[in-house]
Amino acid sequence: MDRPVVCVGALVWGPDGRVLLVRTTKWRGRWGVPGGKVEWGETLADAVRREFREETGLALSDVRYAQTQEAVLSEEFHKPAHMLLVDFFARADTPDITPNEEIEEWAWVPLAEAADYPLNTVTRTLVDLARSRGKA
Repeated sequence: MDRPVVCVGALVWGPDGRVLLVRTTKWRGRWGVPGGKVEWGETLADAVRREFREETGLALSDVRYAQTQEAVLSEEFHKPAHMLLVDFFARADTPDITPNEEIEEWAWVPLAEAADYPLNTVTRTLVDLARSRGKA
């Protein structure tokens, strides 16, 4: 029986105050934030740290809960899926990315310009939340 999948992601600020956006193979050309599935026995915060290490090579610090949202059979996602997405805000001490095979392109951008990218719907809500909270 199919069940919802718990996933994590984070909007991450680099040392110069810009945020990381990525274009991956999974969101049909739309931009988003790195993240992925939570593994059995793993905390949400540990999962987001692991996913960032695997996908970007970045070590995260100051990991803070941001919001929870759902993506139910989103047409933006590359296959039918029901995901419970737990989003975080975090920081990285370096802008140096070592992308894995999922990341096609990446950019560090000022938060005020992030909404100018063709973001997937769930990332747009995370960016809007950060802007509404005056995050820098």
